[in-house]
Amino acid sequence: MSARLFERGKQLDTLSELLGSAMRGRGRVAVINGAVASGKTSLLERFTDEAISAGALVLEASGSRSERFLPFGILRRILDSAGHHSPEVHAYATELLDAASEETAQAADGTEAGMRIMPHLSTAVLRLARNRTVVIAVDDVHHGDELSLHFLLCLARRVRQARVLIVLTEAVRLRPAQLAFHAELQRQPNCTSIRLRLLTPEGTAGVLGDHLPEAAVGRLAPEIHRTTGGNPLLLKALLEDGTSAVPGETFQQAVLNCLHRGDPEMLTAARGVAVLGDGCSAGQLSHIVDLHVKPTEQALQDLERCGVLHKGAFRTPAAREAVLDAAPPAALSALHLRAAKLLHHEGAAALDVARHLVAARKNVEEWAIPVLKEAAEYALVEDEDELAQQCWELAVASCPEGPQRAALKSRLVSLVWRSSPAAAESHLRQLCRELAAGRLADRDVIQAVSALVWMGQTEGAGEALRHQMTSAAPAYAQASIATARTWLTTISPPLTALFADADMETGTDTPPSGSARPGGGTHMPTAVATAVAPYDSADCAYVQAAGAVLTTLRERRTDAAVAEATQVLQRYHLGDRTIQPLVFALLTLIYTGRLDLALAWCERLLGECSARNAPAWHAALGVVRAEIALRRGDLPGAAAQARQALSRICTQSWGVGIALPLAILIETEVQMGNHEEAMNLLEQPVPEAMFSTFLGLQYLRARGRCHLATGRYHAALRDFLTCGELMQAWDMDAVELVPWRLDAAEAWLALGNTGRAREYAEQQSQRDTGLEGSRSRGALLLMLARTGGDLTYRLKRLTEAVDILEVGEDRLQFAVALGELGRAYRALGDFNRARILVRKAWHVAKACGAEPLCVQFMPGGQAGTEPAEATGREAAEPPKETEVLSEAEARVALLAARGHTNREIATKLYVTVSTVEQHLTRIYRKLHVKRRRDLPARLSDLSLTGAA
Repeated sequence: MSARLFERGKQLDTLSELLGSAMRGRGRVAVINGAVASGKTSLLERFTDEAISAGALVLEASGSRSERFLPFGILRRILDSAGHHSPEVHAYATELLDAASEETAQAADGTEAGMRIMPHLSTAVLRLARNRTVVIAVDDVHHGDELSLHFLLCLARRVRQARVLIVLTEAVRLRPAQLAFHAELQRQPNCTSIRLRLLTPEGTAGVLGDHLPEAAVGRLAPEIHRTTGGNPLLLKALLEDGTSAVPGETFQQAVLNCLHRGDPEMLTAARGVAVLGDGCSAGQLSHIVDLHVKPTEQALQDLERCGVLHKGAFRTPAAREAVLDAAPPAALSALHLRAAKLLHHEGAAALDVARHLVAARKNVEEWAIPVLKEAAEYALVEDEDELAQQCWELAVASCPEGPQRAALKSRLVSLVWRSSPAAAESHLRQLCRELAAGRLADRDVIQAVSALVWMGQTEGAGEALRHQMTSAAPAYAQASIATARTWLTTISPPLTALFADADMETGTDTPPSGSARPGGGTHMPTAVATAVAPYDSADCAYVQAAGAVLTTLRERRTDAAVAEATQVLQRYHLGDRTIQPLVFALLTLIYTGRLDLALAWCERLLGECSARNAPAWHAALGVVRAEIALRRGDLPGAAAQARQALSRICTQSWGVGIALPLAILIETEVQMGNHEEAMNLLEQPVPEAMFSTFLGLQYLRARGRCHLATGRYHAALRDFLTCGELMQAWDMDAVELVPWRLDAAEAWLALGNTGRAREYAEQQSQRDTGLEGSRSRGALLLMLARTGGDLTYRLKRLTEAVDILEVGEDRLQFAVALGELGRAYRALGDFNRARILVRKAWHVAKACGAEPLCVQFMPGGQAGTEPAEATGREAAEPPKETEVLSEAEARVALLAARGHTNREIATKLYVTVSTVEQHLTRIYRKLHVKRRRDLPARLSDLSLTGAA
């Protein structure tokens, strides 16, 4: 700090006057008191320097809390400082002290022996003042030993006619043992009290003026004064941390120095305030720091006087952090536990109590477990997921083995799963044991099974359920077991055999998940689903979601599956216990071809996710969104969304669900021509359990497509046939899931075996009866056209495929069909129509991001180059057809010529679908065409306002 003492000039002048009086033979006593770190020592040092300059003999000493009980401690230090100036006085006084010390050690009451030598010691010191003025300066005299204080009193009574000035510094608040010394000293007529207060805002600004520019002083002084309270020690430390007025390590250490300089109660009370928080009463504080109310109130007053607290609160968070960081862990833990008990007894909110329980980092008593459970749920509402998880973990650790601990463990797993399923895996082994032992509540059974399945522990979950089914006294209700086994066998169909064996052992007639139900269907009977309802609505969500998937993949009843999936989405809110059923309901809509409905629901659920800290939910819904984009032919969008979903959680957290994002990425990279990237994705390790789930089929198919695109035809065929074998064995032979026969036919074509390709295409044709107008039907017609028949047969099949795919949402398949139809017309000799179709196919493929397909449509050219339609004079002439179209009609015609559906055109032009249909009717009439694909390709050359 600056050499100048701000706002201490009056006190320094008073001391100078007292020194002048002593020099004239009128001895004086001065007592400087003030709060901790208020600058008493600095004032004393400045004064003694001036006294030495004036020719006075200065004898210095300071009190210390650690030497408070050392007899003659301060007195010896005073005499030691006099030894250099008067060896004979020092020798005489030391001899007296040594003799008294021996007598004191031997006597029962050593004080009396020490008191007898006080007059002699005082006379010896007064002898020093015969020729020069003597200043005795004692800092922190309140820490002095009893005999030294008696000496100072004895000397003070004898200096009125001597050239002696005694200057003492003491604290504002004194202990009872110190009050007698203080009172006796104040009785002396030659005693003057000097009070030091903390710096005012003006004084703070004055100190800053020696360190900062004037403009900075005006800006920072108020804030710095609020931070330090005018405490010179804190002010100096803050300046040492930098000129930004931001408290740093030096400031925090200065706060601790203030607390340690004061009485022990100051530090104890400061810790209590740091733990209990701002605004706590003295009564509350005394309860947790284990002090009586009166000492607690006095400690709070001392903290206010030295500027560490203001109105019962720390002036800055840095001060509170310093106190907490420096506290011993055991002491801090005890304070938090006492605070938690106090707040709970006073009826405080569960969250406030739980924060202390968590901060204590110790297992809690039985009363605290319900508090932690309640607080965890409130923390989730307040988006404090980390605190919620800490509450559940502490509750689990504190609860003894039994059903309650199992329930807590189940809830903890679901909570951890939402942010990191990989982190939840560490709890799953114990959860599996709890499941097998029958200690879970009925409502937690399906939650435990779903978590185990996600992380690939399907066999462990199956064995645990099987144990309960074959147990003499099953712990779970039949509905809970039925729900769990249905969900388990839906995702991992091979486990159906495990439960079939259990049914035989127990002699029950419980139908496996693939058996019929009343009214048709292959999932859980309606009666079982109804029985689940009294237990937990989330169980019903699992039942209905599993039923929707099986209705699609086994029964292939599209309308029924859509109705069931929509019911799940409408009935259940997004949550820990419903996220997986909701995802499977979305997948059902995708498998049924209702991409529009799936997209609308997916966007709605993602919107709900945006306000929640649940990365796993985001990831699961994000990958569904990517699957929708892929099936609509948006390759770049699908790839971007799949990568974003993967980035939400670590790879280990995906469990068996990794099949979906990897399959989407591999497929999109292949379709976009990034074969090397696709091969790199295949190198990524995947859990073995993934291949026993129906999700793994999509990964197998994507791997086969990659092999097919890179010339590994036999490897591709093996993957496609493996898909077929598994799907047939699992009774999930649905083309909507994996069109393995069409893929195998394509592989046989690549191998040059058209007959085998035709065989597989015909097999699929026989299975696809009744699926007119579906996306799968369009793909089948394409394959039938490629695998046989004359040109007329091909044209018929391709035309039908184009008609089907044109009104669908799969733009990529539509582009392929257009291209194939264009080639067919070229072979027929209709080059004009061929050019129109190929040009349209190129535009659609380009919009999909399928660069390899664009290259196919532009032999010898580049993917970014649009196929030329005409050359010479015809190309230079303006398109005559557009002259008869209005501007609105021309915009619609342009988008239709580029392959957009009516719904997409309506969205782009901000009109209704009905308006688009009316425009197209007039466009066909004016241009003398019958359908969309016959629109002249020259329309694509137009630069129409608003049509881009």
